[in-house]
Amino acid sequence: MIKIAPSILSADFTNLEKEILNIQKAGADILHLDIMDGHFVPNLTFGLPLIKQIKQLCKIPVDVHLMVKNPELYLTELGKWKIEYVSIHQETVIHLHRQISILKSLGIKAGIALNPATPVETVFSIIQEIDYVLLMSVNPGFGGQKFLPLVYNKIKKLRAYSNEFNPNLKIEVDGGINNLNVRKLIELGADIIVAGSYIFEDKDYKKQIDNLRLE
Repeated sequence: MIKIAPSILSADFTNLEKEILNIQKAGADILHLDIMDGHFVPNLTFGLPLIKQIKQLCKIPVDVHLMVKNPELYLTELGKWKIEYVSIHQETVIHLHRQISILKSLGIKAGIALNPATPVETVFSIIQEIDYVLLMSVNPGFGGQKFLPLVYNKIKKLRAYSNEFNPNLKIEVDGGINNLNVRKLIELGADIIVAGSYIFEDKDYKKQIDNLRLE
């Protein structure tokens, strides 16, 4: 069954605790956190102290997307707080196997995130070591961007390859997703849908989440 992971980048940060509680009540499966350092992407969000507080509030799994130049600086702390999912951008890491091994040793589901222009074939050599791939369908850094259809073919290729070499691999897609394009994503093999603007732009979070589930 498809999992919906609201991105709190689009939430009201002046009422963050209320937003987290409401999004859980609305039926979210996972809470998605976009961590930006102002270097890997041209934006800055929040760091470790806020991640820890958010995790303490959450009754659902937390998914940390590290859009940072030095992801290794975060991993030990995220393990201590029992963060469930962490994805590292392949474009930032030289010794990717090492970082994935650290995540696995900490009991974290290890993911690789890919920018839109990064070929999906670049994860094939490590696909048996990871739990999921996060495919960006916008260029990371800001919410509210337009969906890039090129991700459709990337999902198709990744699902075909993973079916042979890692059938348990999950495919997560993030960026510009709404009720109009989500059906094709699911049909092609996406397992986790990240949505920010689409969910938080409407006061009825449950309705928006149900729309993404095609219910």
